[in-house]
Amino acid sequence: VDTTWLRWATLEGIVLPTAEEIAVQAQEEAAQAQQQAAQAQQQAAQAQQQLAQAQERAEQLAARLRAMGVDPDQV
Repeated sequence: VDTTWLRWATLEGIVLPTAEEIAVQAQEEAAQAQQQAAQAQQQAAQAQQQLAQAQERAEQLAARLRAMGVDPDQV
């Protein structure tokens, strides 16, 4: 059944969304926010992994200096 319905609008002619349209918009915004949060979490995990790698590399270099008789804290 194809029926024409009246819609509420502002005096400027802006059509007001229906409750269903508002719900769909809210769901889309929630999904987008969830996706952004997941992306931020992934970036944080990647940054933490890079930090761990840098710390490991620094410790390896410090061990090499100690093996050569150099105190890395004095360099």
